[in-house]
Amino acid sequence: MPLLQVLRPTLPILIGASIMLTLSMGLRQSLGIFMQPLTHDIHISISDFTLALAVQNLAWGFLQPLAGAMTVRYGFRPIMIVGSLMYIAGLVLMATANGLVSIMIGAGVLIGTSLACTAAAIAMSVAARAVPATVRSTVLGIVSGAGSLGALLSAPIGQMLNEGFGWRVGLAGFVIMSVLMIPAAWYAGRVDQVPLPKPAADDIGDATAASVAKAAFGNAPFVVMTCAYLVCGMQLVFLTTHLPSYLAICGLDPMLSAQTLGMIGGFNVLGSLFFGWAGQRWNKLALLGGIYILRSLALAWYFMLPATPASTLLFGAIMGFLWMGVGPLVAGAVAEMFGLRWQAMIQGLAFMSHQIGSFLGAYGGGVIYDALGSYTMAWRIGVALGLAGGIIQVAFALIRPSQPPAPVLRTA
Repeated sequence: MPLLQVLRPTLPILIGASIMLTLSMGLRQSLGIFMQPLTHDIHISISDFTLALAVQNLAWGFLQPLAGAMTVRYGFRPIMIVGSLMYIAGLVLMATANGLVSIMIGAGVLIGTSLACTAAAIAMSVAARAVPATVRSTVLGIVSGAGSLGALLSAPIGQMLNEGFGWRVGLAGFVIMSVLMIPAAWYAGRVDQVPLPKPAADDIGDATAASVAKAAFGNAPFVVMTCAYLVCGMQLVFLTTHLPSYLAICGLDPMLSAQTLGMIGGFNVLGSLFFGWAGQRWNKLALLGGIYILRSLALAWYFMLPATPASTLLFGAIMGFLWMGVGPLVAGAVAEMFGLRWQAMIQGLAFMSHQIGSFLGAYGGGVIYDALGSYTMAWRIGVALGLAGGIIQVAFALIRPSQPPAPVLRTA
């Protein structure tokens, strides 16, 4: 049966989830564009700004399991709509900021909390529930790819507004774009009316959140995947936060940073589609490790050579292809190991590790730059840890394929 015919009944859900994801991720990935003018104008340091983004990543990561658990009790729609409203409030607070406190609350706490309710873990769980298992990995790749278009659109728009009218107008433009998250979340919330498929004997179904978490962390392939996920967050957030600053230091055109983030967003689409397709056919966890290894090699190549417009755009294309391809692989692996009911929460547990890495990538990169006046040590650490994490992930996935945990029963 053609894929479109299979998906037609759930297209509003998938389109809503894709739009919500593309806005929440695209706007967030483009905040680094405003770092230089914002910090200069309101008299805060680079490390102050990156601390706010680090807080954002920690709030996102540590609240993600809670948001996932709340979808089991209250449904997806109210969680996603509240998250969308918090995103708008965070951007408004950033656009009107006059000091560190507003940036910390807006960019850090509010947007971080919103991402736990609107970004990949929730959007992927919505998509996974809406479609049959036979096409799940492919559909997760499509949603992830559609969600990658945000950076392709928001980075150039933000940069043009920033250069033409100032960073406050640029962020005001982001506020207007973020309003579209509300109707997108509403339509994606129709998934609450889709009944869960009959659980397999080894699915985690009618259990408590505590017993589900215990089963997840008792599953060795899940634990290895979670630990390696730290590398993913560290590398990606280091780039989205510090690449615009690095290009400015190299004396390159400020628009190049927006073009590169847009290139990342464009090739994100191709990578997400490819890895969604590949995950339907090959070992998802081994593919994850391969992504980490290839990313690390690309980082080493780019930062070892003098930065030029051509090398920067090529680097953006390579990293974009390897960027959100992790989304369908992680979501698909969690669904295979644990079933759908608790997928958002379990994926959130893994994502906590990702966000610890994001904290290190954002804040650690800023601290190293302030201390040494260079990003050299930061990218070397990212390459070394990326190679180590990727090799371990591939080796473990091939030596010990993932197995579903034993059924978990509700405890009194």
